Amino acid sequence: MARDFAKSFYESKEWRKCRAAYIKYANGLCERCGEAGNVVHHKIHLTPQNINDPNITLNFDNLKLVCQDCHAIEHSKDCEPAIKSGLRFTANGDIIKAPLKK
Repeated sequence: MARDFAKSFYESKEWRKCRAAYIKYANGLCERCGEAGNVVHHKIHLTPQNINDPNITLNFDNLKLVCQDCHAIEHSKDCEPAIKSGLRFTANGDIIKAPLKK
């Protein structure tokens, strides 16, 4: 789930429009593995200090379309706590059990 300071941003018309345009721009494919992407990830993470800066929040140069598994990898490489094996992030940032891969 989005952090409290970012909830209104992620619910905004501007973000929904930017997110949809970026998914189209990336052809709907994860930019790490090529599978279907569903998380528009901010390369520079949003903070209370930059949440109102459209050069950070809405700039295609700061976005990356990833799948759930690659989103977890993106966060683990940024020195944030790594997600446990068998779990994944939802598009809203919630952690759930990962479906078994066939």
